[in-house]
Amino acid sequence: MKILFCASEAAPFAASGGLGDVAGSLPRAINDSGAECRVILPLYGDMKPEWRDKLTYVTNYNVPVGWRNQYCGLFTLEHEGVTYYFLDNEYYFKRSGLYGFYDDGERYAFFSRAVLETLFHVDFHPDILHANDWQTALVPVYLNLYYRHIEDFRSIKTVFTIHNIQYQGKYGLDILEDTVGIGRADTHILEYDGCCNFMKGAIECSDKVTTVSPSYAGEILDPWYSHGLDDLLRQKQYKLCGILNGIDVKSYDPATDKNLAANYSAKNFQKGKLACKKELQAEFGLHDWPVPVVAMVTRLVGHKGLDLVRHVGQEIVNNGMQLVVLGTGEAEYESYFCDLAARNPGSVGVKIAFIPSLARKIYAGADIFLMPSKSEPCGLSQMVALRYGTIPVVRETGGLRDSIHDSGDGQGNGFTFGSYNAHDMLGALLRAKEGFEQQDGWHILVKRAMECDFSWKASAKQYIDMYSEVCSLW
Repeated sequence: MKILFCASEAAPFAASGGLGDVAGSLPRAINDSGAECRVILPLYGDMKPEWRDKLTYVTNYNVPVGWRNQYCGLFTLEHEGVTYYFLDNEYYFKRSGLYGFYDDGERYAFFSRAVLETLFHVDFHPDILHANDWQTALVPVYLNLYYRHIEDFRSIKTVFTIHNIQYQGKYGLDILEDTVGIGRADTHILEYDGCCNFMKGAIECSDKVTTVSPSYAGEILDPWYSHGLDDLLRQKQYKLCGILNGIDVKSYDPATDKNLAANYSAKNFQKGKLACKKELQAEFGLHDWPVPVVAMVTRLVGHKGLDLVRHVGQEIVNNGMQLVVLGTGEAEYESYFCDLAARNPGSVGVKIAFIPSLARKIYAGADIFLMPSKSEPCGLSQMVALRYGTIPVVRETGGLRDSIHDSGDGQGNGFTFGSYNAHDMLGALLRAKEGFEQQDGWHILVKRAMECDFSWKASAKQYIDMYSEVCSLW
């Protein structure tokens, strides 16, 4: 079975979030499970020279974009057993950063069409085109409209994965003909709620729609989570499923991570964790006290549950816990956490930044990892925290519900709360603090957490089973 994984980002070449982590690790796990998966993504201008210098030029060709033809250069690279294709157009992709430009709709319409044009120029005929999020949502649309009449394209099946339904690729209907290149007779495929909606088109045209956790697949049928797409998804529920993401356990390994003050494993973690905690407290100017350090590594935006933290942040400190926050985002939350740190020197440490190496020190040095998200399609941070022996406190939503189970019964791997309520969150933190104060039991919990398996191996098997199911359709 051959799969072409279409994504707007993939670690280590270009990544801004969870999609990049998935696209950088899932294809390798699929290959290890016996299928052949390759990845296709844009060639961004700020790709690091260490990767750009390894690229091999293949060819170039024109790609239709509305009424125009645009240049596309094709480069390739093999990394950790996976073949990557990079599509080059400097007008669209030689910029600083990945997203947030006025012409993102046109940029990713070009990329989606270029994915299909690339199949004429490579020696790889996929059974499955696997598109991810709105940036590649037009791949199944273009395939059905403009390529199905070609013999080599007739049997190709399509899968579309929703990583975060909040970002749908919504534009005015005026871009449909000139930019997207879809005529009036076919506008109904993308038209939704008075807009041109890229994600809607993929849901309509794909053979299978997946999302990144079983719970999230159920939640997005509810208007509270769906950002307007629940009616369409209920109509297409027969092709919707959820597969929980994994993490790269080779990269995230406290036994080998060079960023840590001391390495450790599930078999012998107490001294290593303590050394990492002392370094973390020093890094953030916290008192060297034997109290639990609660950490957050997050985008500082509303749906991450930060209004709950803002409501009881001072109570967290008053109850004998230290707080560490790393992230960037909305000004109101950046200001709040900086002010909380200023009012609680030695107990709250905040860095408004995105520093991957420091994030790993936080995962290793903290005792508790807080994720009170309003919605969380999957979440990877709670899995990384478990890997480093830091106990998650999470709200029961999306992938957090599927990966973290309350330890109240003596069998769980963290602490959870259900309702979106600040004091319920505080109650879960206080239960975690009580557990921390019983060190013998806490060490058992930490060991159990570190032994949780969130590698891609199990998820890759589910993907291959799903691909096989799709290939058997009509």
